[in-house]
Amino acid sequence: MGERAEFDDLDLESELDGASSEEDSGPKSEWFVIHSYSGMENKVKKNLEHRAESMGMTDRILQVVVPTETEIEIKDGVRREVERRVFPGYILIEMIMDEDSWYVVRNTPGVTSFVGMGNKPSPLSAAEVERIMIRIESDEPRIKVSFEVGERVRITEGPFAEFTGVVETIDPDKGKARVMVSFFNRETPVEVDFLQLEREV
Repeated sequence: MGERAEFDDLDLESELDGASSEEDSGPKSEWFVIHSYSGMENKVKKNLEHRAESMGMTDRILQVVVPTETEIEIKDGVRREVERRVFPGYILIEMIMDEDSWYVVRNTPGVTSFVGMGNKPSPLSAAEVERIMIRIESDEPRIKVSFEVGERVRITEGPFAEFTGVVETIDPDKGKARVMVSFFNRETPVEVDFLQLEREV
């Protein structure tokens, strides 16, 4: 009877909670940054994915991302979209870090090192990962700014076409610049789309 009473006293729900929380506290994946030779990022990404598969590490090496974004480039008056690496020479990798996974990544051809303090790889914070992902997943292409504040430019389109002036401010997010032009012998600020500007030669 005593045994029966002991059994009745067991809180089965809390035991199950304990078991599930132990399972939940298993190793979590994190994002790390690895360094590779610039221009080799896509090749290294393929090498990493191939090694993860061939060495049975796909449960620990989960994703390899070369951060890129679409950029609008204007050359000789022609507008074209180009894919540009956001961090040349760097690759993001989502992985569960342990000695084996570290060894596989570290010894992949083209990987020069993990980014971190000393020999210890430092994971990215959730905020850093989110910021990068928003940037690379954006449908809005960024406009490449080929001029800088203080530079002389010529306006190619719009009501101030053929006017020249000096760039006062640049707003990459809006894709606009404020240019000081001489209008009726008076310096006037004009907001102009990047696509309507070119360097004065």
